[in-house]
Amino acid sequence: MSRFKKKKAGGNPGISTASLPDIIFMLLFFFMVTTVMRETTLLVKIKAPEATEVQKLEKKSLVSFIYIGPPMKSELYGTESRIQLNDSYHTVGDIQEFIATEREARDEVDRKFLTTSMKVHGETKMGIVTDVKQELRQAGAFKINYSTRKKLHKEGL
Repeated sequence: MSRFKKKKAGGNPGISTASLPDIIFMLLFFFMVTTVMRETTLLVKIKAPEATEVQKLEKKSLVSFIYIGPPMKSELYGTESRIQLNDSYHTVGDIQEFIATEREARDEVDRKFLTTSMKVHGETKMGIVTDVKQELRQAGAFKINYSTRKKLHKEGL
Protein backbone atom coordinates (compact mmCIF):
# COMPACT_ATOMS: atom_id res chain seq x y z
CA MET A 1 0.00 0.00 0.00
CA SER A 2 1.28 3.30 -0.97
CA ARG A 3 0.49 6.55 0.63
CA PHE A 4 0.56 8.57 -2.54
CA LYS A 5 -2.08 8.04 -5.11
CA LYS A 6 -1.45 8.83 -8.72
CA LYS A 7 -3.70 11.37 -10.35
CA LYS A 8 -6.10 9.86 -12.73
CA ALA A 9 -5.74 11.01 -16.29
CA GLY A 10 -8.29 13.81 -16.50
CA GLY A 11 -10.07 15.05 -19.63
CA ASN A 12 -9.21 18.16 -21.59
CA PRO A 13 -9.21 21.41 -19.66
CA GLY A 14 -12.25 23.69 -20.13
CA ILE A 15 -12.28 26.48 -22.71
CA SER A 16 -11.43 29.84 -21.24
CA THR A 17 -14.16 32.45 -21.81
CA ALA A 18 -12.18 35.35 -20.37
CA SER A 19 -11.64 37.01 -23.78
CA LEU A 20 -15.27 36.56 -24.93
CA PRO A 21 -16.44 40.06 -23.81
CA ASP A 22 -13.51 41.64 -25.69
CA ILE A 23 -14.48 39.85 -28.88
CA ILE A 24 -18.15 40.82 -28.51
CA PHE A 25 -17.33 44.51 -27.98
CA MET A 26 -14.91 44.48 -30.90
CA LEU A 27 -17.64 43.09 -33.20
CA LEU A 28 -20.17 45.57 -31.84
CA PHE A 29 -17.79 48.47 -32.49
CA PHE A 30 -17.07 47.20 -36.02
CA PHE A 31 -20.77 47.04 -36.95
CA MET A 32 -21.49 50.43 -35.39
CA VAL A 33 -18.74 52.05 -37.47
CA THR A 34 -19.55 50.36 -40.78
CA THR A 35 -23.36 50.55 -40.74
CA VAL A 36 -25.06 53.34 -42.65
CA MET A 37 -28.39 54.26 -41.13
CA ARG A 38 -29.86 56.72 -43.60
CA GLU A 39 -28.22 58.59 -46.41
CA THR A 40 -30.64 61.48 -46.86
CA THR A 41 -33.25 63.21 -44.79
CA LEU A 42 -36.51 63.67 -46.67
CA LEU A 43 -37.59 67.27 -47.09
CA VAL A 44 -40.55 66.45 -49.32
CA LYS A 45 -43.60 64.26 -48.77
CA ILE A 46 -43.49 61.02 -50.71
CA LYS A 47 -46.54 58.81 -51.09
CA ALA A 48 -45.50 56.58 -53.94
CA PRO A 49 -48.18 55.54 -56.45
CA GLU A 50 -49.32 51.91 -56.50
CA ALA A 51 -48.31 49.46 -59.21
CA THR A 52 -49.22 45.86 -59.97
CA GLU A 53 -45.91 44.81 -61.56
CA VAL A 54 -43.05 45.66 -59.19
CA GLN A 55 -39.37 44.65 -59.40
CA LYS A 56 -36.68 45.22 -56.80
CA LEU A 57 -33.40 46.83 -57.75
CA GLU A 58 -30.41 44.51 -57.43
CA LYS A 59 -27.60 46.88 -56.44
CA LYS A 60 -28.89 49.78 -54.41
CA SER A 61 -25.38 51.20 -54.14
CA LEU A 62 -25.57 52.09 -57.84
CA VAL A 63 -28.82 54.05 -57.48
CA SER A 64 -29.11 57.84 -57.23
CA PHE A 65 -32.40 59.17 -55.91
CA ILE A 66 -34.37 62.22 -57.01
CA TYR A 67 -37.30 63.07 -54.72
CA ILE A 68 -40.21 65.15 -56.04
CA GLY A 69 -43.17 66.18 -53.92
CA PRO A 70 -44.71 68.88 -51.76
CA PRO A 71 -42.42 70.19 -49.00
CA MET A 72 -42.75 68.83 -45.48
CA LYS A 73 -42.79 72.38 -44.11
CA SER A 74 -45.46 73.85 -46.35
CA GLU A 75 -45.76 77.00 -44.20
CA LEU A 76 -42.16 77.91 -45.16
CA TYR A 77 -41.85 76.55 -48.68
CA GLY A 78 -45.41 76.54 -50.03
CA THR A 79 -47.43 73.66 -51.41
CA GLU A 80 -45.98 73.39 -54.92
CA SER A 81 -43.93 70.26 -55.62
CA ARG A 82 -40.20 70.68 -55.11
CA ILE A 83 -37.17 68.68 -56.26
CA GLN A 84 -34.84 67.27 -53.61
CA LEU A 85 -31.35 66.11 -54.55
CA ASN A 86 -29.42 64.65 -51.61
CA ASP A 87 -30.28 66.82 -48.58
CA SER A 88 -31.48 70.08 -50.14
CA TYR A 89 -33.97 71.59 -52.57
CA HIS A 90 -32.82 72.20 -56.13
CA THR A 91 -34.18 73.35 -59.47
CA VAL A 92 -34.48 71.38 -62.69
CA GLY A 93 -31.30 73.08 -63.96
CA ASP A 94 -29.23 71.49 -61.17
CA ILE A 95 -29.96 67.92 -62.26
CA GLN A 96 -27.15 67.63 -64.84
CA GLU A 97 -24.58 68.72 -62.26
CA PHE A 98 -26.08 66.26 -59.75
CA ILE A 99 -25.75 63.37 -62.24
CA ALA A 100 -22.15 64.35 -63.04
CA THR A 101 -21.31 64.44 -59.32
CA GLU A 102 -22.96 61.06 -58.75
CA ARG A 103 -20.98 59.53 -61.62
CA GLU A 104 -17.71 60.91 -60.27
CA ALA A 105 -18.44 59.42 -56.83
CA ARG A 106 -18.66 55.88 -58.31
CA ASP A 107 -15.90 53.64 -59.60
CA GLU A 108 -15.23 53.97 -63.31
CA VAL A 109 -16.33 50.36 -63.90
CA ASP A 110 -19.70 50.94 -62.18
CA ARG A 111 -20.57 54.25 -63.88
CA LYS A 112 -22.35 52.61 -66.80
CA PHE A 113 -24.61 50.72 -64.38
CA LEU A 114 -25.76 53.87 -62.52
CA THR A 115 -29.55 54.05 -62.24
CA THR A 116 -31.53 57.17 -61.41
CA SER A 117 -34.57 56.42 -59.28
CA MET A 118 -37.35 58.98 -59.10
CA LYS A 119 -39.43 58.89 -55.94
CA VAL A 120 -42.42 61.03 -56.80
CA HIS A 121 -45.45 61.86 -54.67
CA GLY A 122 -48.58 60.34 -56.21
CA GLU A 123 -50.34 63.70 -56.63
CA THR A 124 -47.42 65.58 -58.22
CA LYS A 125 -48.13 67.18 -61.59
CA MET A 126 -46.49 65.42 -64.53
CA GLY A 127 -45.01 68.67 -65.86
CA ILE A 128 -42.21 68.74 -63.31
CA VAL A 129 -41.56 65.00 -63.81
CA THR A 130 -41.29 65.53 -67.58
CA ASP A 131 -38.87 68.41 -67.06
CA VAL A 132 -36.71 66.23 -64.81
CA LYS A 133 -36.75 63.43 -67.40
CA GLN A 134 -35.64 65.86 -70.14
CA GLU A 135 -32.71 67.02 -67.97
CA LEU A 136 -31.76 63.41 -67.24
CA ARG A 137 -31.79 62.71 -70.98
CA GLN A 138 -29.51 65.67 -71.64
CA ALA A 139 -27.15 64.47 -68.88
CA GLY A 140 -26.97 61.03 -70.51
CA ALA A 141 -28.72 59.27 -67.63
CA PHE A 142 -30.93 56.90 -69.60
CA LYS A 143 -31.53 54.27 -66.91
CA ILE A 144 -34.52 55.66 -64.99
CA ASN A 145 -36.52 53.85 -62.37
CA TYR A 146 -39.84 54.97 -60.90
CA SER A 147 -40.27 53.97 -57.26
CA THR A 148 -43.72 52.62 -56.44
CA ARG A 149 -45.39 50.52 -53.83
CA LYS A 150 -47.02 47.19 -54.56
CA LYS A 151 -50.76 47.31 -55.01
CA LEU A 152 -52.60 44.95 -52.69
CA HIS A 153 -55.13 42.73 -54.40
CA LYS A 154 -58.52 42.61 -52.74
CA GLU A 155 -60.33 39.31 -52.96
CA GLY A 156 -63.94 39.13 -53.99
CA LEU A 157 -63.82 42.00 -56.48
